Amino acid sequence: MSSSRTTTTSARTTRRLTALGLGLACATLGTAVPAGAVSAAPSPTAAAAPHSHYTPSAGQAADNKAFFEAVLDSVAKKQAAHPGIKSVTVYYNASQAPSFSSQIASAASVWNGSVSNVKLQATSGSGDFTYYEGNDPQGSYASTDGHGSGYIFLDYAQNQQYDSVRVTAHETGHVLGLPDHYSGPCSELMSGGGPGTSCTNRYPDASERSRVEQLWAAGLAKALDKLNKVR
Repeated sequence: MSSSRTTTTSARTTRRLTALGLGLACATLGTAVPAGAVSAAPSPTAAAAPHSHYTPSAGQAADNKAFFEAVLDSVAKKQAAHPGIKSVTVYYNASQAPSFSSQIASAASVWNGSVSNVKLQATSGSGDFTYYEGNDPQGSYASTDGHGSGYIFLDYAQNQQYDSVRVTAHETGHVLGLPDHYSGPCSELMSGGGPGTSCTNRYPDASERSRVEQLWAAGLAKALDKLNKVR
C-alpha cells in the first residue's frame, strides 16, 4: 500500500520495458508493464518480505492527484463520446492479475456499494486502468504515465502480510482520487498499512466516501467542460 507514483524518468521507463512475460499485454492494453510483474503466482511457501513504505514522501500528494486526473480524463472522453450516458463508469482490466481476481472484484464491490457518483466495472478490453501482479520490494502501488494510462500493481508478499482486499481497495482508492493518510486509524481505508497487519478494515469511512462523491461530481463536469473547449 505504497503511494501512487507518476512515471516520468527515462530510467523508470526503461525498467518497466524490460519486464518479461507481459510484452504482448502491454501492446494490447496500451499500458506500461511494471517492473516485477509476472504471469503466475509465487509459491505459497515463499517468505513474505517486510514492506515499510508507509511514511509519506515529498511529491506523494501530487502523484496521487496525477493518477486520478489521468483516469478522470480517460472517463471524460468516453462520456463526451456518449453524451446519453447517465452514470459515470470507470472500467478496469484485471486480466493481468489473475491471482487477485477475487480481491479485485471485492474491492470494486466495496467502492460500488460506498459511493454513487462513480462506479467501477470490469472489462476484457482497454480499460481506464489495469491491474498487474508480481514482486516489488516497494509493495503495492498505483501508477500513471500522466497521459491517460495507469495501473495498479499488487505485490505478492505484501498481500500475504496484510488483508489483501484492504490492500486492493486502498490502491483503488487512488484511482478515485484519494491520497494516502498513513497516520490515520484502521477505520480509514487510506491509512493503508499504517495501523499494522492486524487491521482488516476494507471499507472507506464517511469522510473518504464524501470526498470521492465530491471529486466525481465536480471533477467530471470540469473535465467534460475542458474537452468541449478543446473541440
